[in-house]
Amino acid sequence: MTATRVLYLIACAASPTRHVRTGVEKAQAAGWEVCLVVTPSALRWIERDVPGLERLTGHAVRSAHKLPGEPDVLPPADAMVVAPATFNTVNKWAAGISDALALSLVNEAVGLRLPLVAVPHLSSAQAAHPAFGRSVALLREYGVKVLLGEDGGGLAGPGADPAAFPWDAALAALPTAF
Repeated sequence: MTATRVLYLIACAASPTRHVRTGVEKAQAAGWEVCLVVTPSALRWIERDVPGLERLTGHAVRSAHKLPGEPDVLPPADAMVVAPATFNTVNKWAAGISDALALSLVNEAVGLRLPLVAVPHLSSAQAAHPAFGRSVALLREYGVKVLLGEDGGGLAGPGADPAAFPWDAALAALPTAF
């Protein structure tokens, strides 16, 4: 019997987060046990959906650090997908800033050499900012697969449909075997 692979799906405050259930369901269909972690800002976007997402995943939706001594309610991750990844998260992650649970987890995952995929979702103006390009280059240097337009990832343009977010591309970028 094959052990279940655990995927942390980490969602930031961008419009596709309103459709994170689709990402969870696609990951589950691909054989992953999914744990959903969201940034504090993203939590506001899905508050009403949290009970249903917790039933779907079988795990608490996490957005904040646990207190010292509290048990960890999530199993250890085998891989992580940060989708959608915002301008803020990409830049903080590349700089090693861990001021939120989501960033703490992905920064630790870099050090653990876990498979990591990021799918940025930001405006073309943000993507043109010099810090963003440097951050993407650093994350790739760290071993993170950053999917942009040429890789099947999505940059948000005017009128972009958040329901058309490339969840499949994010999952396809993960290794198939461990």
